[in-house]
Amino acid sequence: MIFTETKLKGAFVIEIKKLEDERGFFGRSWCKKEMEEHGLNANVVQVNTSLSYKKGTLRGLHYQKHPYEETKLVRCTKGAIFDVIVDLRPDSPTYKEWFGIELNENNHKMLYVPEKFAQGFISLEDNCEMTYFTTQFFAPDAAIGLRYNDPQFNIEWPIEAEIVSEKDKEAPDFNESMVP
Repeated sequence: MIFTETKLKGAFVIEIKKLEDERGFFGRSWCKKEMEEHGLNANVVQVNTSLSYKKGTLRGLHYQKHPYEETKLVRCTKGAIFDVIVDLRPDSPTYKEWFGIELNENNHKMLYVPEKFAQGFISLEDNCEMTYFTTQFFAPDAAIGLRYNDPQFNIEWPIEAEIVSEKDKEAPDFNESMVP
């Protein structure tokens, strides 16, 4: 696995180190040992899948509050998405900054999202499937949503959101009481 830290300390783009031949390739997409060697939380307790039927479907920004903060490893296994994370750690030099990356079925990249980061994505094609490895069980009472177009973050989504759930549309702008 190839680990590249993003501009947001503690968040990584992880790529499969491919062993290729005429048949295709083989590579590791999960290794607890390698994750731990890079100081990353490898305590996966749940794996989730989401499918967005239409291009322009936006989900997020989501995270869980204390004591249910979660780390996520996000991968697009079908189609293409633009995944965004926002640093919500008040003591971080990149507090309220965002990072975005295209994850798709061809580049096999994954995004490691540390605790205290909000995460969301927009589908760039129809029928996009995502897989999330999480280090915490879903806790509905701790789940927080932030407005995807909150001007404090100034996220540059690559396309217009066409489909957004009512819950995500009505999510509030971030304020200090929402720190994870």
